[in-house]
Amino acid sequence: MPVVSIPDDILKEAGSSEHEAVVEFACRLFDAGKLTLWSAARFAGLDRNGMEDALLARKIAIYRPQASDLAEDLATLEHLGL
Repeated sequence: MPVVSIPDDILKEAGSSEHEAVVEFACRLFDAGKLTLWSAARFAGLDRNGMEDALLARKIAIYRPQASDLAEDLATLEHLGL
């Protein structure tokens, strides 16, 4: 398995621990659509709640509805007569 190494001087410059850097990286990969929430959490060594907290702290949306989701919701409301 490949390993990413972050030099200590880079971590120091960023004012970050190794774990914080990994969480940041996982959040950015999730935000870019490269990882699912669960995969990002696993990569960061967090549970789902911890990952959601990390995303919220960075103002990264957890749920990203698509136009098709809205269309389905509108169709359901129409079907229900609402």
